[in-house]
Amino acid sequence: MRVIKPLFPALLALALAACEGNAPDSAADPGLESGQATLAPAAAPEAEDGAESTQEPTSARFQLGTHYRRLSPTQPTSSSPDRVEVAEIFWYGCPHCYAFEPYIARWQAEKPAYVSFVRVPAVWNPLLRLHARAFYTAQALGKGEAMHEAFFTEIHENGNPLDSEEALAEFFARFGVDADAFRDAFDSFDVNSKLQRADELNRRYEITSVPSIVVNGKYTTNATMAGGHDQLIELIGELVEAERSAD
Repeated sequence: MRVIKPLFPALLALALAACEGNAPDSAADPGLESGQATLAPAAAPEAEDGAESTQEPTSARFQLGTHYRRLSPTQPTSSSPDRVEVAEIFWYGCPHCYAFEPYIARWQAEKPAYVSFVRVPAVWNPLLRLHARAFYTAQALGKGEAMHEAFFTEIHENGNPLDSEEALAEFFARFGVDADAFRDAFDSFDVNSKLQRADELNRRYEITSVPSIVVNGKYTTNATMAGGHDQLIELIGELVEAERSAD
């Protein structure tokens, strides 16, 4: 069994810097607010031939370039063409993701039927990648929904960073997963493939912080850009409705 040793405090602090702040008063570029980690992503895909529409899809309270960004070109989604996809890019160890979880959970429970919600873990350092592997392992074992909130609780309320494979194996055991089943899923082709896909999406979506939201592979935003958690949920609603109307 591979062992990923607990990170030294300095590296753990660096990992925590991958979270975005929630204060909307940063004067910096919206993608690089204080508290966000910056990456060196792979080269962005070349723009599609032809100009993108310049018409803003939201009400006057939200402005393109300030409260949300337009990806160019629009990126493919994993949802069927008749669904509007909302993706959350997150990390279990991020306190801002933990704070946002009740908001996105309420929205998910009430979202329109034509909306497909997907979670994409951030993967840009060893600890984030370990937690991303744990996320996909839980999915592979049919424990995804049962364990999702529990990951946040274990890290942020119980003080267990889940920063090694052994710690994760013990955690999964609480949900009835024996050591062999955990190891087989943790090292499986399916989980490795999903990790590669998550890395590709992080780069295609130009993610520099978590939590971030991507609507239909076209628009990206976060709580700092939107002005807070409530505003972010409202912005998601406006972008979703605009995408539905555009179909």
